[in-house]
Amino acid sequence: MAQLRQQVDPDEAGLDPKALDRLDQHFAHYVDEGRLPGYLISLARAGRVAHLSTHGHRDRAAGLPVRPDTLWRIYSMTKPVTAVAVLLLVEEGRLSLDDPLDRHLPAFADPRVYEAGAGTEVTTRPAKGPVLIRHLLTHTAGLTFAFYHSHPVDALYRAAGLESSVPPGANLAETIDVYAGLPLQFEPGTQWNYSVASNVLGRVIEVVSGQPLDVFFAERIFRPLGMPDAGFHIVPEQADRLSELYGETEGGGIEPIPGLPLRGRPRFLSGSGGMVATAYDYHRFTEMLRRGGELDGVRLLRPETVALMTRNQLPGGADLRSFGAPPHQEPGNDGVGFGLGVSVVIDPDRTAAPAGPGTYGWSGVATTTFWVDPGRDLTVQFMTQVRPRTLKVFPELKRLVHEAVVD
Repeated sequence: MAQLRQQVDPDEAGLDPKALDRLDQHFAHYVDEGRLPGYLISLARAGRVAHLSTHGHRDRAAGLPVRPDTLWRIYSMTKPVTAVAVLLLVEEGRLSLDDPLDRHLPAFADPRVYEAGAGTEVTTRPAKGPVLIRHLLTHTAGLTFAFYHSHPVDALYRAAGLESSVPPGANLAETIDVYAGLPLQFEPGTQWNYSVASNVLGRVIEVVSGQPLDVFFAERIFRPLGMPDAGFHIVPEQADRLSELYGETEGGGIEPIPGLPLRGRPRFLSGSGGMVATAYDYHRFTEMLRRGGELDGVRLLRPETVALMTRNQLPGGADLRSFGAPPHQEPGNDGVGFGLGVSVVIDPDRTAAPAGPGTYGWSGVATTTFWVDPGRDLTVQFMTQVRPRTLKVFPELKRLVHEAVVD
């Protein structure tokens, strides 16, 4: 069975074993306190795993431990995979970053932009230009999420049944038509707002390729890269390796909550957050990116394409705070820009946690994350399964990993 394994001693890879002990002890304490069920941490230098640790349970009630082959709902860590799928089609000339979205999805013709009002009193005006494919990849299209509660367009998403980004029982094509019938929050390309854009890209991939999203991912990404457990659902043989999903309670503990309906192929294939994968699977994916689009003799993307993907694409070199729409105009977004499907550190002196210049990555709502630091030739994964309320793992993780790198 394919699973992540440590390949080199930490000191040989320029990592401080004592600092790594502090890293493990810090998160083990969270498990022992009942704030995390269990976790997996991996650090790789130059592509070789130099630290791999697990602690706690993938299912607390059943007493099943986290193992290297545990399956995780990676939620929004699906988005970089969707971005790579789009870029595959761009390289083949079947799609362009500057294609108007309505060229592939006619429902998005003649978009309208929010002007004033709320609820049934909302007024809109024609957008000055079309939504482009690059706007979707950079979350500057004017789309949003229903759960923000920060703008009248968010409320329109809720009224349309999009609390979970998909109307009950709808498939991808039906869901995209609902998005297309709602106004944009702002003119395309003028602000950054994290949104349902990757679901729209998923439908673009289906239309352009002529394949269902899960089939395209499997044939063009998972199989070529050797990601045997990655997908949008699990088969019975995988079921005992799937981690239970937990939610943080008001008292700071955790309890099981419903997660992605992974047992059986879902009707809604979400390019925004529908994937399940092991740490081995995602390590293969991040290794392809770190190596400029190639892994073990298989090339998915040209180095120039990966460089474009992992370079800040916000106009004028802006960061997420200065270019973001509420609720993104907050200090935690200082010094961080956005590429094509990934965040990118553009000013390490201003970031909330230590990070090297050019570091790129993304996270998932169940407290999973990855990043690649090109300057340190460092790749990091953190996997657990908690939807947080107050728990803030990532700044601590970044600080402790930073302290462990000694060359």
